[in-house]
Amino acid sequence: MMKRQKRDRQSRAFSRGYQAGIAGRSKEICPYQNTEIKSEWLGGWREAITDKQQGLFK
Repeated sequence: MMKRQKRDRQSRAFSRGYQAGIAGRSKEICPYQNTEIKSEWLGGWREAITDKQQGLFK
């Protein structure tokens, strides 16, 4: 059970980071202090930036 909660928190952080990246927000706005969760958020943010550069979003 614990693992699932942790994964949910990480995937939520990832998608929030992704949304921020798509919106063109700075990675400096990452709200997380926890290193694991923060790296998920930043991973989402980076993926969004890559997707935007490849023209998936205008």
